[in-house]
Amino acid sequence: MSRTLSHSVVPQTAGTIGLVRASALYIAAVLGTGMLVLPALAAQKAGPASIVAVLAVLFLSVPLAGTFAALASRFPDAGGVATFVRLALGETAARMAGYWFFFGVCVGAPVVGILGGSYIVSLFGGDRIMVLVVAMLVLVPPFVSNVFGIRVTGAAQLVLTALLVLIVVVVVAASAPAVRPENFEPFLPHGVLGIGAAISLFVWAFAGWEAVTHIAAEFKNPRRTIPIATAIAIAAVGIAYLALQIVTVGVLGENAADSDTPLVALVAGSLPGAGPAFVAVIATVVTVGVLNTYLGAFAKLGASLGRDGDLPRWMAAGAESGGVPRRSLLVVGVLIAVYLVALILTDLDLTPFILINTSSMVAVYVVGMFAAMRLLQRWSTGWWLAVTSFVLSIGLAILAGANLLVPAILALAAVIVTIVKRKRARVTTSSPL
Repeated sequence: MSRTLSHSVVPQTAGTIGLVRASALYIAAVLGTGMLVLPALAAQKAGPASIVAVLAVLFLSVPLAGTFAALASRFPDAGGVATFVRLALGETAARMAGYWFFFGVCVGAPVVGILGGSYIVSLFGGDRIMVLVVAMLVLVPPFVSNVFGIRVTGAAQLVLTALLVLIVVVVVAASAPAVRPENFEPFLPHGVLGIGAAISLFVWAFAGWEAVTHIAAEFKNPRRTIPIATAIAIAAVGIAYLALQIVTVGVLGENAADSDTPLVALVAGSLPGAGPAFVAVIATVVTVGVLNTYLGAFAKLGASLGRDGDLPRWMAAGAESGGVPRRSLLVVGVLIAVYLVALILTDLDLTPFILINTSSMVAVYVVGMFAAMRLLQRWSTGWWLAVTSFVLSIGLAILAGANLLVPAILALAAVIVTIVKRKRARVTTSSPL
């Protein structure tokens, strides 16, 4: 069934981002740092059958991407998933979804910086201090870009995504002549369980569809632009990962995961001498591109949460279409700095931070897909996509298990805020004139 928008959620269609830039934002959000390591790790887990894993995750990502496209095109707002949940399930559930993304998923931003920094430093040598320095340096361009708003961010993302696609084409074309047919035999060396392990890895690679919902109001004609941009991104990301997986298996074979920098090993034979420098460019472009999209999403969401009273009202500036949420972006910067310090204190152990990021994302998926089932027309294509995605998200939540502790704490914080706001409202109502 369809819902009526609340007073604070108004459909906005006066955006400036057209189809090409919208597609670039989607591609960058999804085709992220996973391409640096995942093809090689998946090949280690499943051998040649890792190609099947790519196809499986691509197929599974379609309903999720389609559902977010259906929601964002109908309810374009800086709140993204939090807005959809607000319309379907109310203020407290929306606050939970907003906190999960703003505080939980945001943990992944410094992780992306560290991953990019580690990859670059490993190519030329250096210690952990250099990794931190490079990580902080790659965070600077996305912050600067977002300070100037979506016009600059969108233009920068178009260039970054074009470079990213060109890089994938060059890597695949340069590596293809070195593919050896014998590396595809046996096709299933680790059985069906190997494919399952590879699929779990590639879930990280195909996540990110929810991020662009926060800037959907900046798109021209969202009803048309968002579904087409989503379809383009699904095709581009799917082809990119499938091509990379085929050449990784065909060139490196069972030695795919022997190197910490598998892309260097992949192009070493075809681009002798230029490999490390070329891959350093890849790592930089990928890292900056991902952060460019996500920082904009975090900033817009923070502004919308300020607008709706879920975070300090001071942060609300820039939530409107065309607005630049600089105050919220400042808060995002402080959050990332805190998380970066926490990473340093844990000796750059990325695993717990990645688990907080992914479990928070799973929580967003579950509540977002449940909201979609209430908002979208029952029995429509979008509704069926939402039902399918909800079932898949529940499966991911079960797999997350104890890692859902942080989302649970953030949900409790949302409930506490609700209680405090209601008490204040009662006091204000009962106060004498």
